[in-house]
Amino acid sequence: MFLIQIFFWVSALVIFWAMVGYPLSLLVIDRIVKPNENKKLNDFEPTVTIMIVAHNEEKVIFDKLVNVVNITYPREKIEILVASDNSTDKTNEIVDNFINTHPEHSIRLYKAKKKMGKTNAQNEAQKTVETELLIMTDANSIISKDAITEIVSSFSSENIAYVCGRLQYENANVSDSSSNESSYWNLDLKMRDIESRLQTITAGNGALYSVRNSDYVAVPPIESHDSAFPTLFALQGKRAIMNTDAMVTEKAGETTEDEFKRKVRMNRVLLEHIMPSVKILNFIKFKWFSYFYLGHRTSRYLLWLAHLLLFISAVILSFQSEFYLLITLVHIVLFILIWMYSNNYLSNKLIQLIYYYMMTILAQFVGVYKKITGQAKPFWEKAESTR
Repeated sequence: MFLIQIFFWVSALVIFWAMVGYPLSLLVIDRIVKPNENKKLNDFEPTVTIMIVAHNEEKVIFDKLVNVVNITYPREKIEILVASDNSTDKTNEIVDNFINTHPEHSIRLYKAKKKMGKTNAQNEAQKTVETELLIMTDANSIISKDAITEIVSSFSSENIAYVCGRLQYENANVSDSSSNESSYWNLDLKMRDIESRLQTITAGNGALYSVRNSDYVAVPPIESHDSAFPTLFALQGKRAIMNTDAMVTEKAGETTEDEFKRKVRMNRVLLEHIMPSVKILNFIKFKWFSYFYLGHRTSRYLLWLAHLLLFISAVILSFQSEFYLLITLVHIVLFILIWMYSNNYLSNKLIQLIYYYMMTILAQFVGVYKKITGQAKPFWEKAESTR
């Protein structure tokens, strides 16, 4: 039983550290170390390509193009590139029409050879880019007018290889799902801000980010730049940072089904990202990044396993101790409450948060299952409520 007890307490520690310990430790570190704001080069105006990846985005692509042509950055230094991931709706037609009616802007359409997902379309289209910086933005996100100027200004030194903007959800109060996701995301933004000012973030966001074109790496299509690039650059001794003044908005999933699909897609390479490289354990070389990754990524990517082991070990140990029996009963009660909430038998803010959290854990299980069974794909069905 001693081994089972070890499983229980290690699992409990992983869950606590991922959800409470690490966030609190960052707040303490921020107060003690007091990292400076990242410097900006306000007179830096390199040539940039704004790449919009789209697969069947006829609902939003016109508004997105209107958005990017109205940013405040020298027009002669911008190229707008729409990378169409084998769109079969009117996306390509809308883009072509926009190009014809806006000859004053440098806009072009790249059509991926076949549907292989967002990352593959980016990999293909990037080969045609000749500007100094490559800025990526989603078709369903809206960037602020000065967002590109802000992103560009953050490349203040050669060791900064990746800069992402600050994503905010515009529909936080529309539904329980979007409200929960917005609350979770705001906490995550706080942690990323501290990580960014201390050294480097461990993940970005797909709504708005940029890399030097010379630093671009064609990662496998199953990967996403959000998770791959910051880690890749950190292991090269470079920095990935967030510019909190580069604002971008989009919709969170307004239904549980949409948000669950999105999280399953995010977890399709979860196993590989628990520890993408043993080099991360070299605290002497990578300093804060090692601490950030183990706390912000590794522990979170282990939550599915930690919860499973915690419950199983508690059930086994419940025959030996009232404490473990209590833990088992708490799990059972929570499962019942979650079931009641999901079937509209009760409505409670606390149960709503627990339900959202457990949905996130379930999405990790599904992501791991799809990876193990070979069902993980580089493309996905988009969440319609985010359009």
